[in-house]
Amino acid sequence: MAINDPECLSAAVAAGVTPAVALFRSLGDETRLRIVARLAAGEARVVDLTGELGLAQSTVSKHLACLRDCGLVDYRVQGRQSFYALTRPELMDLLAAAEGLLAATGAAVILRPDPLAPAVPA
Repeated sequence: MAINDPECLSAAVAAGVTPAVALFRSLGDETRLRIVARLAAGEARVVDLTGELGLAQSTVSKHLACLRDCGLVDYRVQGRQSFYALTRPELMDLLAAAEGLLAATGAAVILRPDPLAPAVPA
């Protein structure tokens, strides 16, 4: 979502939401979780993400902006291309713990390295 979206960290904190609540709100979107799952496998350009996830360029860009605002994703420029990557490996530990909790309660797995792969209980 755009930087001024209330789900993004800086906008939410500015509106009086605690950083922890803002962080979990930013992860509370299936598209952002799919992007995070893909970036867990390695860096990618917007064009890579649109093709692999079947999303519009504007959708991917908006969600990447939100994840960047949260400090979870950043990019490096190479020529005219931007390569996005996760900045915090702890994010994958957090999501793995969430998957374990969901599996323990009988819920579906929320994140896999390959978003198209079948869910495997933890």
